[in-house]
Amino acid sequence: MKGFAARASVAAVLASLDSRVQPLPGEIVSLPQLAGRVLADAVVSPVDVPGFARAAMDGYAVCSEDTATSAPLDVLGESMPARPFTGTIERGQAVRITTGAPIPAGADAVLMAEFAQTAADGRVHSREVVKAGKHIVRVGEDVAKGREVLPVSRRLRPQDVGLLASIGVSTVRVHRQPRVAVLVTGNELLPPGSLPEGYRIVDSNSPMLATLVARDGGECLSVRYLHDDYAAVRDAIRDTDADVILVSGGTSVGTEDHAPRAVGELGELAFHGVAIRPAGPLGVGFRLCPRVASDGRGEEWETRRHGDTERNPAHLPISPSPQLPIFLLPGNPVSCLCAYDLFAGRVIRRLGGRSWELPYRSAMLPLAAKIASAVNRVDYVRVMVRNGQVTPILGSGASNLSSTVSADGFVLAPAEREELAAGEMVEVWLYDAVP
Repeated sequence: MKGFAARASVAAVLASLDSRVQPLPGEIVSLPQLAGRVLADAVVSPVDVPGFARAAMDGYAVCSEDTATSAPLDVLGESMPARPFTGTIERGQAVRITTGAPIPAGADAVLMAEFAQTAADGRVHSREVVKAGKHIVRVGEDVAKGREVLPVSRRLRPQDVGLLASIGVSTVRVHRQPRVAVLVTGNELLPPGSLPEGYRIVDSNSPMLATLVARDGGECLSVRYLHDDYAAVRDAIRDTDADVILVSGGTSVGTEDHAPRAVGELGELAFHGVAIRPAGPLGVGFRLCPRVASDGRGEEWETRRHGDTERNPAHLPISPSPQLPIFLLPGNPVSCLCAYDLFAGRVIRRLGGRSWELPYRSAMLPLAAKIASAVNRVDYVRVMVRNGQVTPILGSGASNLSSTVSADGFVLAPAEREELAAGEMVEVWLYDAVP
């Protein structure tokens, strides 16, 4: 075994990923599945909402000028939702109306029921002067025809889905969710749900990664457990049908760390060893994918690393061969979390059309105690926030996942600093404040 000859800077790795990863193509998705997805196209309303003037209150549709007098109003009939009054209101007349019902022709206001007094003969007296337009929802007041209601790259919220329904849109084009394969290596690992026994430990990385992938809008494929065997690791990376591969464990420079060599054989190991603590053994690579025809039928193409074999019966235009990102995440749980959040998570979010930035809210707060670091290395420091101050959690190794449970968030000590002093204002990324 030998250590890393050199470690890439965090900035260099992020810059490379940023330049090489683009959002996945769009797909058409129907309303019930849209929440949380990201629009690939802007949405323009094809209609006015509402498409007719309607009552905003229960009461009487009237001519507003009639409410300024004490003269009684003759009630001609009623207007109900989907059952409008078909005549025309003239001066001295009114129509009983309910919320959401069409405003009859001739009326320009709604007298609320609370301010209408009904006489024995059935006529109505107004006890309030209402102005023209009062309690009427105008045509297009909610949404005007031709208005852009949702911009491209919008992450859809439940109310956005409701708005789409209101304008008669049943499907929209959104970025495809990235499919993420999780490969877990290590002869010592037991599956989640097991009890540790003897010299074997329980895999905590795969359930953590699956939850992080879901948070970032990805679709986590089934987890595969691999023995520490080169051929098994290589074949699993080669044969996985995914948009991103996360390999947990077996990523460093030991005799049983097979993933880096496998990635190099199958494509490109762009980085191995990063100047960050923890997560220094992180590796980032790429594997060539089948070239995708313009209609998305990627199965029509087959690409070999050392020379292309191509089939395109339909003679469709094609996009360039995409490169499948592969992240070799350290097996120690805190290192795994750090490497995912700072690197892999960004790529998964970008592929799905989401933000490249960290998915946490941050706050500028003073340090209660200094943070020791090292020049030319970024430190991922778990911290607690108490009484408006930031306290680093000391003595927490890369394998101590409980330290992240106790922490309120983390501070990234920059590579150009060897110490952050007590009292200094620092940016804290808060675990529980996910946007």
